[in-house]
Amino acid sequence: MTTKIIYLNGFMASGKSTIGPILANTLGWDFYDLDKVIEHEHGKSVSKIFEEKGEKYFREKETEMLCKLSQKLRSVISLGGGTASSNNNLDVMKKTGKIIYLKASPEALFQRLRFKNDRPLLNPDSEDEAGAKLKLRIEELLNKRAPYYEQADIIIDTDQYPLGKTVDLIAKQIIKRINEEN
Repeated sequence: MTTKIIYLNGFMASGKSTIGPILANTLGWDFYDLDKVIEHEHGKSVSKIFEEKGEKYFREKETEMLCKLSQKLRSVISLGGGTASSNNNLDVMKKTGKIIYLKASPEALFQRLRFKNDRPLLNPDSEDEAGAKLKLRIEELLNKRAPYYEQADIIIDTDQYPLGKTVDLIAKQIIKRINEEN
């Protein structure tokens, strides 16, 4: 494999942080979760950073950390759901590695996110909003980000994989597709 960095891209809860360590382990590479690295550096959660400093500040830190991580070789990097929504970030990724878009339908994302309360861009204002408004917010963000996500080198539709075997099958599919392209 000539690829030296694999960027896992996609909407929140698309499986990036779950598949990333499995993929890295299979390849014998290092794994970095961009959000976790930022949380470690700041000593607080992404939600808390958003709350205290705002999204603009977080996106600036995200870009800085992406640039640092893009210098690491033989690495799998799980990106935040909004990381690729910046042309600067996309340029860094395109120049330094392969971008894999883990694509999931709005319905699958809703099922994965409906009980989560640690996603700052999705948190409903009240329990009444947890259903219909959450679905609309997922669709709105997904539609906004799709043009960036679709610029990936490889797109893996995660909805097609059976539950229980998903992570292993997707990791193998990513490796197969990268090898076919090299």
